[in-house]
Amino acid sequence: MASWAPAHAAVAEPVARPRSTARSRRRTQKRARAGILWIVVSGILLAGVVFVNVAVLRLNLALDDANAQRAKLRAEDAALQSQLSSELASPRIQAQAAQRLGLRPADGTATGFVNLAR
Repeated sequence: MASWAPAHAAVAEPVARPRSTARSRRRTQKRARAGILWIVVSGILLAGVVFVNVAVLRLNLALDDANAQRAKLRAEDAALQSQLSSELASPRIQAQAAQRLGLRPADGTATGFVNLAR
């Protein structure tokens, strides 16, 4: 039968790590500082991108409000132009009717009403 335990187990001696020197410590510190610096720079860039996006969104909202107000003003302007045109057309139409057909507006005091409910 086979056994998992070796008959003569030899224990290996631990491998000694090379001691870190002052030079390798400085390199490690420089790398750590460089990593931290990259993190800070990346964070600042991301914050800038977010700031620009928020500013653009605010400008878009202001532009939408201005466009809505412009459309409203154009509609009001068209309504006023239509009203002005109809008001200017009424005396012109009356003058043409008087000239061409000899029609005159009826006198309000000479008119009467007929009651159809009787």
